[in-house]
Order: sequence, then structure tokens, then C-alpha cells
Amino acid sequence: MKQLLTFIRKEFYHVFRDRKTLLMLFGLPIAQIILFGFALTNEIKNAQIVVSDYSKDIATTQIINKIEASQYFDVAKSLPSHKQIEAAFKEGKIKMAVIFPENFYYDLTHQNKAQIQIIADASDINAATTLTNYVTAIVMDYQLQLVKSGTIPLQIVPEIRMLYNPEMKGEFVFIPGMMSMIMLLICVMMTSISIVREKELGTMEVLLVSPFQPLMVIFSKFVPYVIVSLINVTSILLLSWLLLHLPVKGSILLLYAESLLFIFTSLALGLLISINSKTQQTAMFISLGVTMLPTIILSGFMFPIENMPIPLQVISNIVPSKWFYIIVRSIMIKGAGFSAIWKQTLILFGMMVIILGISLKRFKIRLA
Repeated sequence: MKQLLTFIRKEFYHVFRDRKTLLMLFGLPIAQIILFGFALTNEIKNAQIVVSDYSKDIATTQIINKIEASQYFDVAKSLPSHKQIEAAFKEGKIKMAVIFPENFYYDLTHQNKAQIQIIADASDINAATTLTNYVTAIVMDYQLQLVKSGTIPLQIVPEIRMLYNPEMKGEFVFIPGMMSMIMLLICVMMTSISIVREKELGTMEVLLVSPFQPLMVIFSKFVPYVIVSLINVTSILLLSWLLLHLPVKGSILLLYAESLLFIFTSLALGLLISINSKTQQTAMFISLGVTMLPTIILSGFMFPIENMPIPLQVISNIVPSKWFYIIVRSIMIKGAGFSAIWKQTLILFGMMVIILGISLKRFKIRLA
């Protein structure tokens, strides 16, 4: 019995000495509870929309006020012309546009019928469906108020248009999200494991004392995974085109250039993990924690970021897959050019430089 207690005490010492184990045992469950508790919701709040009001009468003003008063929408601005809506969608700043035609109140009171055009960004089909239902419900509530207050039955007919994805295909959301997840997993996990494997086998020291420079050693580790990742990008695009009938509306070269930038960012992250890991198992667990959970929850791939509390929205900005997901969706589905995604590109480039700089600095410290 005494020996059993001694071994139990020894195992406790091992657990509490290893900070990474403590983080996995206590930090990971807490993080999962917080993230899943706040992020997993189908409700959309504070969605950015624009309004184009050609009538500017009492009815349109009341409907716009009801939309603004709703917790679901945030009217970003009022556009004088519907021709500006396309540019606003391509910038990725809005989710929906509401257009009121001329003589809206006149048609409603004299013809007992008026129309509203609702344009939604259906590159995210779940958000588009939910938001159109919200607006329709607000319009129907306003119509019900008019019917109760008057004797003539009035009818407002919303005309809904799904932009970029009129057929509401799930592939339009699935493909960009899977591209970011697959490339992040391959680059981060495989790079970190391969470098740690060299350290475990003792061959890393042999490589470092060879005529090879340390940077060349790292570069030689990067090249295979860059090639494998680009092959994966090509296979995903071909399968999406041949089987899912999802062509790339934007520039193929721009998409490959952005993919290459994301690949290098992921490889730098894998290098940083490998430097701070002593075993392949540790590297694998850290890689999974850094890639899978943030990509699924905080990239906007499955759950709208706008729904989350402000702290989680801020944290999502440090997730590389969030920015790459926006880039891929903009190029593939919206046909946007570099002018629409230069901010996301700059953020990814900055992440790559920072992570790579920290990795190389720590790598040199470890060598010293």
C-alpha cells in the first residue's frame, strides 16, 4: 500500500512539473467550455447592412427605424444608388442590402401593394437565409400594424435576391473553409512533427554541425510541405470544379499567390511549435489545438463571428485561417480582385513575418 501511494505521488509530481500537461488538463477544457458556450449559436446579431431608399417617405423611414432598432442588424450606411451595392458586397463589409423603390408609400396606400428588394450575400448561405428571414419578419410586423390601424388591407411584398449563390449551395461555404483547414493542418502538424522527430532521433545535431546553415536546414524542411500543400490546393479546386460545379470566378494566379502566403504562415507556425516541443506527441497535440479548434470556431467557417462576444471577436483576429477564409471566399465566389482583399493579405503577411521572426530567434537561442 505504501509503495502504491509512493507511485501515485510520483505521478502527481510529473503532472504538476510539466506546464504543458497542466495546460492540456485544465486550460483546454476551460477554453472549450467558454468557446462552445458562447460561439455555438445559429442566431445572427449586429449584421452589417446597407439601405438604398429611393422613396424617403414615412413608410420607408418607419421600416428602416424598425430594422435599426432590431438587435440583429446594424445599418452601416445609406446608399444614394443601388449601383454602389455591388462594390459594398465585394469589400466584404456588409451581409445584406435593402432597397426601397420610388413612391413606396404611394403604392402602398393607393394600390394596396408595395415591394421591397432584399439582396443577401449568399456566399454564406446560413447567414443569408437567417438574415432574409429576419428582415421579412420585420416587414410583416410593420404590415400587420398598418392593417390593424386601417380599414384597407395593405400588402408589402419583399423581393429576395441571393447574390453570388442564388441556388444556396452549401459547397460555396464548405470549399473555402476546407481549404484553410486542410492546408493549416498539413503545414503546421507535419512541419512540427518532422522537426521534433529529428531532435528525438538525434539527427538534428548532426544536421546542425554539418556545413549546412541552420536556415538551410529549416528551408529544406519547408519545401516538401509547400509542394504538398500546393498539390492539395490544386486537387481541391479540380474536385470542386468537376464534381461540385464550383468554378473560380476570380483570378487563379491570385488565389495561388494567396494560398502560398497562407502556406508560409502555417509553416512558420509549425516551426514555432516544433522549437517549443520535445516530443512528437506534444507537437501533434499542440498543432491540433492551434489549428482545429480555432479554425472551426473562430474563422467564421461554421459560426458567424458577429454572434460572439467582443473578446472572442478580438481573439479571432489572430487566427490566420479567418483571414484566408475571407480571401478564398472573395476570390472564388465573389470574383473579387486584389483591391478587395489587400487588407487581409497584409494581415497574413504580417503574421508570417512575426511568427517566422520569433521562430528563427528562438531557434538560434536553442542552438546557443
